[in-house]
Amino acid sequence: MEKEHNAISHPSHYCDGRKYEPKDVIRDWGLNFNLGSACKYISRAGRKGDIVEDLEKAKQFIQFEIDYINSEKRDIWASKFVDGSEQCK
Repeated sequence: MEKEHNAISHPSHYCDGRKYEPKDVIRDWGLNFNLGSACKYISRAGRKGDIVEDLEKAKQFIQFEIDYINSEKRDIWASKFVDGSEQCK
């Protein structure tokens, strides 16, 4: 049975010619918002509007995730070493 394509539940820029929709891949892979958004923009690149714009959007969401991870690492480092909880014994 073929999926019904419509702009709300099955947009053609995500569905046409594909076995899986990005929303299903994102859910199956357990991606967070930033990585899921990057996946979504990569999957539709050139299928809805400007390919470069979609790839730039994907790049931006990947950068958001990198920045978040780096921030978390800094916070972990700061809490472990700067506050004195890790000292020589």
